[in-house]
Amino acid sequence: MRSLRYLPTILVKWLVRLSFLLFSALFKIKEKKVTFASYRDTELKGNLACIHQEFRDKYPEYEAAFLFKKLSTTKLGKASYLLHMMKASYHLATSRFFIIDDYYFPVYAIKPRSGTDIVQLWHAAGAFKKFGLSTIDKSFGPSASYLKHLKIHSNYTKVYVSSAEVVPHYAEAFDMNEKDIFPLGVPRTDYFFKDKIHKELTSRFFERYPSLMGKKLMLYAPTFRGKSHYQDQFKLPLDFSEMQEELGDGYALIVHLHPYMRGNVETQGKCEGFVCHIQGEFTIEELLVLSDILITDYSSVIFDYSLLCRPIAFIAGDLEDYKAERDFYYEFESFIPGPFYTATKPLSQWIKAGEFDLGKVIGFRDRFFDYHDGKSSSRIVRHLIEQDSFGSSD
Repeated sequence: MRSLRYLPTILVKWLVRLSFLLFSALFKIKEKKVTFASYRDTELKGNLACIHQEFRDKYPEYEAAFLFKKLSTTKLGKASYLLHMMKASYHLATSRFFIIDDYYFPVYAIKPRSGTDIVQLWHAAGAFKKFGLSTIDKSFGPSASYLKHLKIHSNYTKVYVSSAEVVPHYAEAFDMNEKDIFPLGVPRTDYFFKDKIHKELTSRFFERYPSLMGKKLMLYAPTFRGKSHYQDQFKLPLDFSEMQEELGDGYALIVHLHPYMRGNVETQGKCEGFVCHIQGEFTIEELLVLSDILITDYSSVIFDYSLLCRPIAFIAGDLEDYKAERDFYYEFESFIPGPFYTATKPLSQWIKAGEFDLGKVIGFRDRFFDYHDGKSSSRIVRHLIEQDSFGSSD
């Protein structure tokens, strides 16, 4: 009876697999074709956008195909997504490079053709919270029984990560050989090295929010805990009024929450005095560049922010629960590159004192990024195209 629960998964897997086999029999691989696919977004963003731009700039002879669609839970939405996966099977059968940035069902339903590289550019930098096959039978992760029917995170031929430090963790998460994981960088972090664009960003931001001009900007960006009861119960650990009273008018707090998060932010959609909730107008990368201090709980944006060599602080009231729910690859308190708080007042006092240990942030950056030169996209595409110059894993 338990297997019946997975019957829809099994049926869809075989539909995708049979479609792939049919397309493989009918069509050859196009040696100059690269497909970008994601269920996370409806348009080209993040790592995929950076790699696509690099192909356009340096290798314009490559044809690009795009697969961006989110799953809707309605019957019509599920039917539409099934057709989308059939389309994905065609591109899997005909692409030289098939590049993804997260979980992608069609990849796991097939046996790839020998002339196709399936490339994983994981959306998060570094390795902090456990993910993938490191979370088997946790409430956040896949069950062992599900994996008997669909082995997720299989069939990747190449994975690109930020540093050699994290290679073993990705090998565990994807159950793959370390030799196929390359620490050449995270494409979207190239943005943090584009000073000219940063100047334009600053002008645009303060035109939109002139009341924030001249203030120290703190960015609060908590992690998204997944669409579960645990996320629904999440409460913001910051007391905005207490923080404002402690810090005064020289500071402003930018709050960036995941769209699914249900934190009670009364200033959502507008900027009133101390707290400014920004959602959609500026990307998280842009907000990181704009901010003077990052405040988070368990978010992987700490890796991105370390490239800017600015202060990072942590606040949460559910550390032990989160360890049980998700867990980390490292011991939390000794791993993080900044102080950890469970209450607003001591955090605010730390910010006001301004005695920041940036050496710890720089050490963290150097540990988790083998390169900090803004050329990750170039390295990765060059490695894909000219593998012999780096040493091929094939």
